[in-house]
Amino acid sequence: MTNNQTSNAKTNLVKTKVSIIGGSGFLSAELLRNLLSRDDVEILRVSSKDHIGQNIGQVHRSFYGLSDLVLEDISPRECVEGADIVFLAMPHIITAKVAMELFDTDVRIIDLSGDFRLKNLADYIRVYAPEHPCPERLGTFVYGMPELYAEQIKNAKYVANPGCFATCIAASLLPLASAGQLSGSTVRLVALTGSSGSGVHPQAGNHHTIRSNNLKAYKVFNHQHTPEILQTLAAAGGDNVSLDFVPVSAPLSRGMMSIAQLDAPLDVSEDELRAQYVKYFEQFPLISVLPKGMTPEVVSVKNTLRIEIGLDIKTDEVSGQRTLCAIAALDNLIKGGAGQAMQNFNLMTGHSNAYELQQPGMWP
Repeated sequence: MTNNQTSNAKTNLVKTKVSIIGGSGFLSAELLRNLLSRDDVEILRVSSKDHIGQNIGQVHRSFYGLSDLVLEDISPRECVEGADIVFLAMPHIITAKVAMELFDTDVRIIDLSGDFRLKNLADYIRVYAPEHPCPERLGTFVYGMPELYAEQIKNAKYVANPGCFATCIAASLLPLASAGQLSGSTVRLVALTGSSGSGVHPQAGNHHTIRSNNLKAYKVFNHQHTPEILQTLAAAGGDNVSLDFVPVSAPLSRGMMSIAQLDAPLDVSEDELRAQYVKYFEQFPLISVLPKGMTPEVVSVKNTLRIEIGLDIKTDEVSGQRTLCAIAALDNLIKGGAGQAMQNFNLMTGHSNAYELQQPGMWP
């Protein structure tokens, strides 16, 4: 193809028109990082209640000088006018109220909050808020995990993007659930996350002075992603799973690692189990099942859409009990957030889930 032909092809390219509501947070920065580099995307508007009138490069400094987009204080309906897809990047409750203003429009929604992930209202009330602004909409969003719902996402009008812990933990267990090897199991989990998971607004829990040299368990056995994880595993085939989940704040700005221990499936060797995982994820090149002797590391997946999964089985010398340890690592803002939203965007616009998202990270 000549240079002129390439130029004409780009000129004639049909662009998907997108808007972002809630443009000042870390997840929006990740969305913009991907969307700005795409020839097949036109960003119409970015709305926000913070930094109104400022260029996105003044708010998200890595974009300085790269775009004329400014943060606008406009209504949801104004923001999505002419858009094919809108990303909602706000906290729960606020997001649901915004979505209610858009349900009678033609725009397709990718929601990055927790407002529409759960199907059961009782679960939502228990872990998020005393009431839901539109409970009748629970269960109407496709859960945006491509490893489980790729076909449904392609034609979905509304997609609920998974949570970061839910993505990391579920990914490490999906092959077991799918094979019927997880039902009835008790999974003991410790998962560590970076401070960016707490959002852009400073608070005591992510203050650098406390966070930078510290490890802290929080919401022990009571994290809001627990019912989301159980719902996901059940959908994959893992019924009656018990989850003992301890989240930990780690001295990282971004990154996440989950460490799950459970009774190993009977009559399956470690090598066979690893092969089973490789086969399950064979359509997802950004998920690496590591060979024996390698364990996941946050630095190897940071700033990428990749997940690393490591597996080890131990047989106790006294009891003979076999224990499986499944470890996963990902970037909480990318695969655990906006990068996965871009995977859903790709599927909704006719691309493969990893289209334009396979850039390697930085080492170390």
